[in-house]
Amino acid sequence: MSLFITFEGGEGSGKSVQAHSLYNKLLRSTIPAVLTHEPGGTPLGEYVRGLLKWTDAYISPEAELLMFNASRAQLLSEVILPNIGNGKVVICDRFVDSTIAYQGYGRGLDLVVVRRINDATVKELTPNLTVLLDIPFEKGLDRVSLRSKQKDRFERENIAFHQRVREGYLKMAANEPERWLVIDATQSREKIAKIIWQRVSQLLARPVD
Repeated sequence: MSLFITFEGGEGSGKSVQAHSLYNKLLRSTIPAVLTHEPGGTPLGEYVRGLLKWTDAYISPEAELLMFNASRAQLLSEVILPNIGNGKVVICDRFVDSTIAYQGYGRGLDLVVVRRINDATVKELTPNLTVLLDIPFEKGLDRVSLRSKQKDRFERENIAFHQRVREGYLKMAANEPERWLVIDATQSREKIAKIIWQRVSQLLARPVD
């Protein structure tokens, strides 16, 4: 059974850790799975990722929106759609909801425009499950400071930006509760992983270990 599962959250939320944890759990359960991420996941995507996260040049919000979708289009073509078609569980660390949260709510771009561009890229593909690791932005940024001395373009944004991103995520989750699983990311890694596995097990119609 193919599934498409995405992980979302602000900076320092721990979503990448949980995406890897779920991927490893699926493999241990002999369930074919693929783990990828945005932006990136392909040679072209990794090049775009470097620009988006580390360039010192100014990138307009509109250009940023299109760059994310260019990387996404390549990832869909090379990784996501072929593996879904082969019956695998595809896990993606960030997807279109990140663009709505960061470029829409965070940067202040028109949400209708952002959604239209996203929709033109992904067509009708919607995740079966989107896991939101929700954390107060202050705590998330504290985690970022502890793990790395060098912050990327998004981690260096002001507090108001990160607050808007978090609020955007929570609004999206409230509007689509059947797709989103919102988890308090201040809990232990083990507890969060258990909550995620319980939901994924239901989708797979498999018993929970």
